[in-house]
Amino acid sequence: MRPDDLIPDARDGLTRAERIVLRVLRETQLERDETGERPVRTTMLYGRVLEHIDMSMGELQAILRRLGAQK
Repeated sequence: MRPDDLIPDARDGLTRAERIVLRVLRETQLERDETGERPVRTTMLYGRVLEHIDMSMGELQAILRRLGAQK
C-alpha cells in the first residue's frame, strides 16, 4: 500500500484502504445473497480487494479486525 492509503479521512476516520475493503465486502455480499447477510470468505474478499489496491493478506486481516469483522 501507499502511505496515503493509511491516512484517516477527517469525515469518518476511515482510511482509503478501509473504505475500499468495506465497499468490496458489501458488493460481494450482495452478489452472493440479495439480503447481503451471507458471509464472505476472507480469501474471496482478498482477491477482489487486490483488484483495487495492493495489500498483503496480513494487512487485509488487520483492517478486518479493526473494523470488527466476525469469524
